[in-house]
Amino acid sequence: MTVAGVFVLFINDHLLKQAWPGPLTGKLSDVAGLVVAPALVALLFWRRADLAATVLTGVLFTLVKTTETGAELASHAWTLVAGPSRVLADPTDLLALPALALAWWVRRRSLESYSARWRVIVTMPLAVLAVTATSAAPVPRASSVNVDGDSIVVHVRDGLTQISDDGGVTWEEDGGARESRPLQSAACVPRQPTRCYRVIPDRVAVEQSDDGGKTWGPSWALTADDRERLARRYPSWAGRHSMALAVQVRPGGHVVVVANGLDGILVRDVSGEWRRVGLPGSPEPTGVDLSPERNVAIFLAVCMLFGGAAAGLQRYQRAYIGFAAAASLGLFTALSSPDPFFAGEYAAGLILFGMLATLVGAVVCLALAGAGRARPAPAAVGVLGAPLVYLTVYTPFYGWSEGTPGPYWVAVALAVLLTGLVVLGGAVLIRNDARRAYLDGSSTSRPT
Repeated sequence: MTVAGVFVLFINDHLLKQAWPGPLTGKLSDVAGLVVAPALVALLFWRRADLAATVLTGVLFTLVKTTETGAELASHAWTLVAGPSRVLADPTDLLALPALALAWWVRRRSLESYSARWRVIVTMPLAVLAVTATSAAPVPRASSVNVDGDSIVVHVRDGLTQISDDGGVTWEEDGGARESRPLQSAACVPRQPTRCYRVIPDRVAVEQSDDGGKTWGPSWALTADDRERLARRYPSWAGRHSMALAVQVRPGGHVVVVANGLDGILVRDVSGEWRRVGLPGSPEPTGVDLSPERNVAIFLAVCMLFGGAAAGLQRYQRAYIGFAAAASLGLFTALSSPDPFFAGEYAAGLILFGMLATLVGAVVCLALAGAGRARPAPAAVGVLGAPLVYLTVYTPFYGWSEGTPGPYWVAVALAVLLTGLVVLGGAVLIRNDARRAYLDGSSTSRPT
């Protein structure tokens, strides 16, 4: 039942929610999550923790769904595990709480036998990767800017504006009606007509002229990595460019304020330093889309999971490796397929085929692991190493999405290095176990 819950989460959150967003798929995700989550919590304590794990899950779920603080903490946690996510407080989701009774019953029955207990352990890394829920949030953008007396007004959306009375140093949100003015793509400094600025079409960049607009040169632009982050955060091109600017004379010089679309507000202070302000007071921007990196992390984690058991098999190793490869590739195919909402039946067919291959491969591998007398130590290395592999692959890219490290290639190098260390450590442990098993006579194969 835990396995079924895991795959319901994968299919619902990565396929059905994208194709048919709404209350039905949202509540299905809550129910499946509540069935799987107590087993995850109980695994930390292992013995006699079924009731406590179920109650703790219910308490945490209630806090997340009824408080903004709980929802915000859950959003940060899921973002770290599964990529950009937003969990919304919604008291109506408490209707899914009766699913905890099913979770408790399933957990009690799953521990009645060693084989069932082993299935719980094996599926836990996949369950951790599956329990995610995301919701879309409105996206504000800085669309225009103008000088209004001593104030600088940036129009954001739906009548909302950001206003600065100190030359762009501080900003306040204002919902009052403001006169909408035409977009101003270029402006010169009052009483200094030779110094002009302009935004560049289809780019997040500003050019400067010191001869009244006869010639132009670069003044500020997003770095290549910042452009990549912006492109992944907002896949649609609309608003991913500088839209307007305004110039205001201030004591000691002048300031330039740029409405940078989805990137928010850009300010050049009187000293000539450019500063990205964003949109103060607005909801946090959508997270950078790390789906490709996350899919690779999941694929490698699943390979580690299956590989550990394969290394400890004494029989049926070739058959196991074949079905394990089918399951891993099937999962990667399902996760990497285009959104069926846009790609239609082709993408839906790929996802269905991938999930079916994953389910069949995982079930057959579980049976072969038991029939092939897999040694516990290598299997445990795979189970414990799978989440570590996921984190070592995904965490550097998550850090890159937040700005540290800055260059993407550094994130790649860190992911390769850290993952290599985990795999190498696992290989050493498995080799040592194989040597001990051979010396004890419990294995007929000589370690290589």
